[in-house]
Amino acid sequence: WEVGDRNARTAGGAVILGRARAVYGPTTVVPLASASKWLYGAYVVQKKAGLLDNNDIKMLTMRSGYTSFDECQPADTVQACLNRGSNGAYTAAYDNSFFYDGGHMQKHASLNGLADSNVSALAAAVRGQLGKEIFVSYTRAQPAGGAAASPDAYAKFLRKLMRGELRLGNMLGSHPTCTSPSECAPGEAAFSPVAMVGNLHYSLGHWIENGPGGDGAFSSSGALGFYPWIDASRTSYGIVSRYQANGGPASRACGQLIRKAWATGRTQ
Repeated sequence: WEVGDRNARTAGGAVILGRARAVYGPTTVVPLASASKWLYGAYVVQKKAGLLDNNDIKMLTMRSGYTSFDECQPADTVQACLNRGSNGAYTAAYDNSFFYDGGHMQKHASLNGLADSNVSALAAAVRGQLGKEIFVSYTRAQPAGGAAASPDAYAKFLRKLMRGELRLGNMLGSHPTCTSPSECAPGEAAFSPVAMVGNLHYSLGHWIENGPGGDGAFSSSGALGFYPWIDASRTSYGIVSRYQANGGPASRACGQLIRKAWATGRTQ
C-alpha cells in the first residue's frame, strides 16, 4: 500500500506473502482488472483534448447498452474480442441506463481507432497519451479490464491527474451517473457490482464514492485486489495492491480505512 501527494509517495508498506516470503512492493506488476477503466477514461479524454461527444460520455459512464461482455483471448485484437460470443451485443433496453460492464469501453475502442490493436498496440496507444513513463501492459486487448501495472506506474498516473497534466484531472467526477438500481430514478440504473453497493455515482471510467457514509473520493476498484484512489480534495492519493481472486471488496474496504486514517491522523 502507499499514500502520497501530487508530487511523490509519502508513506507505504508491504507484507510478506506466506512461506515463499515473496513481497509485494512498488514495482510488483499485478493485473489491474477494473482499475484499467480509469486509464482508458484518461486516455480517451486526453486523445480528444477534453472535447467529448455524447457517445463518448455514454460509453465511459456505462450507459451505452453494450452490456454482454465476457472476455477476450490473449491473441485477440480489440475487434476480434468484440466479435467473440456476445461481447458486442447491444441491448436497447439498457441504452442510457447504467450497467456496469466491459462492453461499453470495448465497443468505444473499436469505434475510435483501436479496432485492429492487439495487446502491444493497445498498450502503446494508451501510453502514448498518458506518458511513456507510465508503464502499462495488457494481457488482453480489453480496455476495461486487461491492463497490468505496478503500484509505482499507477501512482505516477494518479499524480499526473492531481497536477492537471492529464486532462481528466480537471474532469474527475464530471458527468456523474447514478448507479444503484434500488435508489436511482426508474430506468436510470440497471446493474451495479456487489462490491459497490450503495448509491455511488460513476464518472468517466471511475467511481465517485459519494454514497451513504462515503467521503467523495474518486476510485477504480479492481476485482483482483488493486484499489487506487484520489481523495475528494484532490490533495492525496492512495493504492492498495494485492492479487487475489475476488479480492476487490476487501482491498477497497482496507483502502477506505487507510484513507480515513491518513486524513484524520487516527487509527481506524
